[in-house]
Amino acid sequence: MALPVAFFALFFAWPVAAIVARGLKTDGAWHLGRIADVVAQPDIRHVLWFTTWQALASTALTLLLALPAGYVFARLDFPGKQLLRAVVTVPFVLPTVVAGSAFLALVGRGGLLDELWGVRLDTTVWAILLAHVFFNFAVVVRTVGGLWAQLDPRQEEAARMLGASPLTAWRKVTLPALAPAVAAAALMVFLFTFTSFGVVQILGGPTFSTLEVEIYRQTSEVFDLSTAAVLTLVQFAAVGAVLAVHAWTVRRRETALRLVDPTVTARRPHGAGQWALLASVLAVVALLLVLPLAVLVRRSLDAPGLGYYRALTRADGGTFLVAPVHAVWTSLEYAVAATAIAVVIGGLAAAALARRDAGRLVRGFDALLMLPLGVSAVTVGFGFLIALDKPPLDLRQSWILVPLAQALVGVPFVVRTMLPVLRAVDVRLREAAAVLGASPWRVWREVDLPLVRRALLVAAGFAFAVSLGEFGATVFIARPDNPTLPVAVARLLSRPGDLNYGQAMALSTILMVVCAAALLVLERLRTDRTGEF
Repeated sequence: MALPVAFFALFFAWPVAAIVARGLKTDGAWHLGRIADVVAQPDIRHVLWFTTWQALASTALTLLLALPAGYVFARLDFPGKQLLRAVVTVPFVLPTVVAGSAFLALVGRGGLLDELWGVRLDTTVWAILLAHVFFNFAVVVRTVGGLWAQLDPRQEEAARMLGASPLTAWRKVTLPALAPAVAAAALMVFLFTFTSFGVVQILGGPTFSTLEVEIYRQTSEVFDLSTAAVLTLVQFAAVGAVLAVHAWTVRRRETALRLVDPTVTARRPHGAGQWALLASVLAVVALLLVLPLAVLVRRSLDAPGLGYYRALTRADGGTFLVAPVHAVWTSLEYAVAATAIAVVIGGLAAAALARRDAGRLVRGFDALLMLPLGVSAVTVGFGFLIALDKPPLDLRQSWILVPLAQALVGVPFVVRTMLPVLRAVDVRLREAAAVLGASPWRVWREVDLPLVRRALLVAAGFAFAVSLGEFGATVFIARPDNPTLPVAVARLLSRPGDLNYGQAMALSTILMVVCAAALLVLERLRTDRTGEF
């Protein structure tokens, strides 16, 4: 736990504390009464209420639509499965400003629904809820589906032989085993939607605002750092309460799981029910995930002769100091570095948390690991600039600052992906290896690693994906001569003109292609070496 604790203390707790202190401390004195004054404001209370209930509704809707897809990916084998898995994950890494604009093109004025049926959803909360499903669909599919694929189907088959109906067998046998993964997925989706920024900023307009949007407005538009600091504390407290409830209700039920090789659990669909389920999942993926992506691709091709793509190779001296296409290589370099950091930090934390002899203090750190997903990325970005600007830790001019910020978001995914599998490893296997003279390192290499290798690859894929698409903190710390893809897209969208908008769509398309290619390579490696996930 030493390295994970040091990492979070230096690159999360310190920057957040610095920005809060800057907002609530004047002339060496704390003004804590400001907290009550801000929370008492009617408009702030409305923001708090909307933030909470839309996050709950988004989480429930995401689980409702994505859990059937988790079953399809875990238990059914069909042509194009690897490609479809990559397609499902691509929306999760898109910059929120781009995906929000694409969804607006579908449901807003002059959008596809408006043209076909005269229906507009941009003035309703349904646009925000559906866009949140668009982003978080992959979280449920990969988190729940990953464990579902490794559950022994013979347990459910035994219940059926004893007279249980299919629904009863699933409810009594499979669902309790999936509960830790479902809870982890629901927690991540809630945190992402509770701190939603880009989606609400574009689709909510002046009517709807979340805490994250209000923090950004108070920081960059109103320049009221004191109110922004109070809202950060409120968001921090709310997320802490959610994590405490999660830690209290979800115990170590993973220890009762019986894991098998997922290559023997996925079978060709049989019966009308499974074919109908597969068809319905494909329809949901096509309408909610593929269609917005198709809009982005079409808009990137509006200029004749791939004009928007050719423009990416030229530096105009205004928006960027380098050609926009340079952001592709910068993003890949940063994402690889961030993935390495996240896997090391998250892997060590998961290994420590999975030990049955871990103390209460170590177990309490489990909830703290999720806080970066629930704390304002705007606050973290500003905090980096304020806290990491003096020796011995002056990193403002270092390239490593961006991967460190991206790794903060990737670590929780690594922990949540690896922890259920690590806890499910039969402790008797480790004890038998130790009795035979194996060192602790060899026990990990020979016993744990083969069982968690698949989860480790999944975790690395998640960390790489979120690093590619991280925007909230990166926008404040990325250097002008080394912008990432999300930052480059946001800058292009902020400037008027069809050329800038077209280049933003072209960069977004490149980001989708890069992410899809990386995910396909990961799927191939998993299939060739560790079986189908």
